[in-house]
Amino acid sequence: MNSAKTEQALKIEDFEYDLPPELIAQKPLDKKDQSRLFVLDRGREAFAHKHFFELPTLLKRGDLLVVNDTRVLPSRLVAQRHSGGTIKILLLKPLPTNTAIWESMVTPIKRLKPGEKLTVKRDDGIESEITVHDIVNGEDGFKRLLVDLGAKEAVYELLSQVGFAPLPPYIQRDYHESKHRQEDLRLYQTIFATAPGAVAAPTAGLHFTPEVIKGLEEQGIETVRLTLHVGPGTFKPIEASVESHTIEEELYSISPATAAKINQARQEGRRIIAVGTTSLRALESAGASGRLEAVENRGTRLCVKPGFQFKIIDGLITNFHLSRSSLLVLVAAFAGRDRILDAYREAIEKRYRFYSYGDAMLIL
Repeated sequence: MNSAKTEQALKIEDFEYDLPPELIAQKPLDKKDQSRLFVLDRGREAFAHKHFFELPTLLKRGDLLVVNDTRVLPSRLVAQRHSGGTIKILLLKPLPTNTAIWESMVTPIKRLKPGEKLTVKRDDGIESEITVHDIVNGEDGFKRLLVDLGAKEAVYELLSQVGFAPLPPYIQRDYHESKHRQEDLRLYQTIFATAPGAVAAPTAGLHFTPEVIKGLEEQGIETVRLTLHVGPGTFKPIEASVESHTIEEELYSISPATAAKINQARQEGRRIIAVGTTSLRALESAGASGRLEAVENRGTRLCVKPGFQFKIIDGLITNFHLSRSSLLVLVAAFAGRDRILDAYREAIEKRYRFYSYGDAMLIL
């Protein structure tokens, strides 16, 4: 395909690749910064192969890294119906008018009725009841469950006792078994995670360790934070065309201090490196004018596609993304479609580990 192909002519088949299933990482490495780091320099023809702990040596003094400090909620529940059936619930967000009631995705949703009681089990075996509040149409047109988790002040305590990490479907877990619950809740969280609200991890941040942060500081590379609460749209495949694909709104915040540091760095000609596609989308949403705004709990639906004009970022740290996904389209928009697919082919040949718990890529 001609790399000059327009966005309007692009089809989802233009963003396909074949991945051997054994390259889908099921757990992170014991030492997270030992993950491999695929380096794609847009100004050079050859790729480079490093490890994540080498990141400080691959960046320049004065570079500014922007990380996402969202914290993943234990938002996947396994509930029992009194009739004996099992349902799987993914909590998405509380209602603004009643924070005890959460909009949720549920499987299966058939035959659930408002007022029905469901049982969830704690690690100690004690059971708690939650209630079907209503069945509504979601933004995507699919049915959503409104579930009442009980007393507002006890919701997060309940989730800490019964909720599983909302791992993506390609990571295989038996959610009837609680033995992995605490481990997954710990592993599926970045070291920056302080603002609860995500239903998926900003996985590029999973590779960072205190040692890497120290190395960056010693090289004169600062790290600043923003928050984007990752929603279920991160898992939504492109079903028709690249042009028509949309994603659900996600809330993000950028503090005045972070905005000021980024704007100053740009004025001084220093590079802004987004850690993850979520940081990129927050930055480009708030920086559409060319200058970054401070925002609080603003919604974004930014879906980056080929032809997008990047106003804020100069580099990106990211994981390897699913074939036919909006995230693969995003990195292709930044690095070039042909270049990205060449990189993915080489990564597969060299047996990189893919997806959320897999290896990383640095695009400069």
